Amino acid sequence: MKDISHLEARLGADGLRLRGGFHPEGADRVPPMPSGGEVATLFLIGAVGPSLWPSFTASPEAASGDAPFDRWSRRVIDSIAAELGGVALYPFGGLPYLPFVAWAKRAEPVAESPIGMLIHPDHGLWHAYRGALGFAERLPLPPQQHRPRPCDACVDRPCLSACPVGAFDGQRYAVDRCLDHLATEAGADCMEEGCRARRACPVGVAERYAPAQAAFHMRAFFSNARARQAR
Repeated sequence: MKDISHLEARLGADGLRLRGGFHPEGADRVPPMPSGGEVATLFLIGAVGPSLWPSFTASPEAASGDAPFDRWSRRVIDSIAAELGGVALYPFGGLPYLPFVAWAKRAEPVAESPIGMLIHPDHGLWHAYRGALGFAERLPLPPQQHRPRPCDACVDRPCLSACPVGAFDGQRYAVDRCLDHLATEAGADCMEEGCRARRACPVGVAERYAPAQAAFHMRAFFSNARARQAR
C-alpha cells in the first residue's frame, strides 16, 4: 500500500471510511496473514452516517439474495484487500466472531453507550464497522485523539427513556421485549424510522440515517434476531 491517503481514496470510492487502526499485539487476537505471518498493521473499515448507502443500493447485491449488505461488504473489501496486498477480516460470517468491538476501541475514540452501541464523539451512534484490512508491514497509523465519552456529560440521557417498552435500563438490553414490540403495529415507527432510543441521542444527529436506510437495517436486525430466538 502506498500510504493512508491512497487507502482513504480507494475506500471513499465505495462510500467506505477509514475508521482508525493499530499495531496488533497478541491479546488483540488478530488472525495471521494467509502466508502464516503476523498482521503488523490493522485498519478498521466502515461507514459514517449514510456514506455507503448510495453505493450499496446501486449494487447487484442489493437487488436480490440473502444478507445483501454482508455480501456487498465482502465483495468490495475483498477487492480492496487484493489490490493493496492486505487481508480482509469481517465482524460477521458466523462463529467464532472476531473481537471487532475491542478493535474499534483500540482504533478510535469510541465507547459503549448506555444502550450498548458504540458511540463516537462526533458521529454519535450513526456509524458502523464493515470489516478490517490487515497488512504484514508496520504502516503509519491515522492520528488518534483520546476524547471523553460524550455520554458522561449527558445529564438527561434521553436514549434510556425514549424506548416505548423500556428495553434499556443502562445495564442490559431486553431484546425479547424489543422484538415483541417491533412485531406489532405500535412498533412501526421504530421499524420504519429506526430505533427510537438511537434517534434520541443528541450526538451526531446530522449523520442520522434516512428512513430507507433505517428501515433496511431494522428489518435485517429483526429477522436475524428472530432467527437466533428460534434456534
